[in-house]
Amino acid sequence: MTTPPTTGGPSGSSHPTPPRPPHPPRPVEPPLPTDQYHPGDGLSWLPFRPTIRFRLTLLYGGMFLMAGVVLLLLTYFMVEQAFQDISLPQIISSDPNVVFRAGNGQPLSGNEVNNYLSGSLSAQAHTELDALLRKSLMALVALAVIAFAAGYAMAGRVLRPLGRITRTAREVASSDLHRRIQLEGPDDELKELADTFDDMLDRLDRSFDSQRRFVSNASHELRTPLAINRTLLEVQLSDPNTSPDLQQLGRTLLATNERSEQLVEGLLLLARSDNELVDRRPVELSEVALQAVEQVRSEAAGRELEIRSELNPVAVLGNGVLLERIALNLLQNAVRYNLPDGWVEITTAPGPGGVGELVVSNTGPVVPGYELEHIFEPFRRLKGADRTRSDKGVGLGLSIVRSVVRAHGGSIEAVPRPGGGLTMRVRIPSA
Repeated sequence: MTTPPTTGGPSGSSHPTPPRPPHPPRPVEPPLPTDQYHPGDGLSWLPFRPTIRFRLTLLYGGMFLMAGVVLLLLTYFMVEQAFQDISLPQIISSDPNVVFRAGNGQPLSGNEVNNYLSGSLSAQAHTELDALLRKSLMALVALAVIAFAAGYAMAGRVLRPLGRITRTAREVASSDLHRRIQLEGPDDELKELADTFDDMLDRLDRSFDSQRRFVSNASHELRTPLAINRTLLEVQLSDPNTSPDLQQLGRTLLATNERSEQLVEGLLLLARSDNELVDRRPVELSEVALQAVEQVRSEAAGRELEIRSELNPVAVLGNGVLLERIALNLLQNAVRYNLPDGWVEITTAPGPGGVGELVVSNTGPVVPGYELEHIFEPFRRLKGADRTRSDKGVGLGLSIVRSVVRAHGGSIEAVPRPGGGLTMRVRIPSA
């Protein structure tokens, strides 16, 4: 037999301890609606994507077919009713010498003649109704085929302005913001849509022009004072009468000024490269990579890193200077975030799907997979990276690479290596 627990408080009071409040019930999430419409739900059984033109064709042809079936049924029942309303006069003969014979020669009396004529009329009516139904169905099928073909042509004519809007939108997205739809015709919903799209393009064009002017002005306004500061510091450091303290301060300020110049150049290049390239030319990707390798070779040698290269010829469409910036930034990132006695490897080769591939691999610290989605963001570094060392860059290298790759219509992928380091794979459309 167990003893019930004491309900008194710590001071020996006989007041019972209040029970603990129960946990509040968890809110019950409302069920997701199941009656939402998704495009193509009614035609999900089709092996292809049903376009609007296809749906309009089905709508036009289906409505004509339904109307034809209803008209055929009404016609059939009205003709059948007309045959049923036909009445034959009764034949009455009092002359016994008058003999009626059927088609097979069988003699018939007066009542038998009337029954024979009624049966023959009913059989002939059924025969004619069957012939009418067969011929009407054949005509309906032929007219339905014509209706579907006419509906397809009519849907194409109705949707022609939408195709023009789509083509213009693709051309604007790929190259030129100065293009306009300028749709002519009746003042209907499609013309209103085209005019609205033109107004949006006007605002975007003005916005991008303003951005380009700002970048040009900022390039001059930001570079000039930094260049003046660098010149003054270099002149001061070249003075042999400068004290060691001022020499050290000057070198520190010069390094800070150099870092600021790199930051300004990176921001300006990032702002320029966000736009799609208009003028693209065939560029040999292996030559671009070779130029980038020569620029980082001395820095890699200072860090005792081995540079490996396998540059196969592959031509891509783009801007040679910006493509060189891609390879240079990737190589600099691979050199600066590496381990002693490590290596950096760069390869170029044709890729699947008509692209040129530039791959940069390097040894280095182990990179967690969850960090890969952030390394392309501006001013983001991996955890543990020293933010005070100026030789590690300004945190814009990979952001610039991603922007330039997007401007070329390509893609970039970062994959961590099992032993540490990264493999950066860039794909640019081939020439």
